[in-house]
Amino acid sequence: MSHPQGERGPSLTRDRSHKSTPASAPRPPTLESLGGTAGFIYSTVPVVVFVIALALLSTKAAVIAAVATGLVLTAVRLIRGERLLAASGSLSGVLVAAGIVALTGSAKDFFLLGIWVAFAGFLATFGSVLFRRPLTGVVWNLLHGGAYAWREDRQALRAHDIATLAVAIVLGARFVVKQWLYVHDATGWLAFAKIAMGTPLTVVAALVVAWAFRKTSKHLVESRAAEANPPQEPELPPQQGVSR
Repeated sequence: MSHPQGERGPSLTRDRSHKSTPASAPRPPTLESLGGTAGFIYSTVPVVVFVIALALLSTKAAVIAAVATGLVLTAVRLIRGERLLAASGSLSGVLVAAGIVALTGSAKDFFLLGIWVAFAGFLATFGSVLFRRPLTGVVWNLLHGGAYAWREDRQALRAHDIATLAVAIVLGARFVVKQWLYVHDATGWLAFAKIAMGTPLTVVAALVVAWAFRKTSKHLVESRAAEANPPQEPELPPQQGVSR
């Protein structure tokens, strides 16, 4: 007896519903997760204001102008609907820098925090590669719940070595250049270096990190999902009886 057409439809639908699709992997850090292009612009405007005001006014007046600019930009970002943490990120750096200048009285100390933050970041990233635990790989594994032995995979480890070294090179270059300018009291050039070595180099490093994230996800996450859900051969319809 032949089966009615309607009986095969639901069974095929159930078979499709039982096929599990791999969960989407967490997205790698991008420029937007770091505050976006606007975030980098907002962080450089107070620096430009500080240098211009320093050329025309006193150090104290330049610091006040930079802080006021940071407050206005933060208010604008909050009005635009940005989260408080993201909107106040650049302002906190300006406030700390202004506090250091207020204590030392030296205009070049406005850039002191950024110099030593770059040095600390270089030590952390370069050291993690030496200890065979590159930080970008650690972050990738944390985003995936720590469920992957990524350090045992040669391709994944090499990708994160490259990505973490890229970040280390950017931070190390910032420290070397800015420290040299700081020693030579080149306050104006310090501001130029902060802007020139800020957004462009950060974008380059972020692209390398994103490449390492995608490569690791493709090699580990997608391959594991393919092993867990092998392609199934389509079921043949039941053999029809021969009517006589």
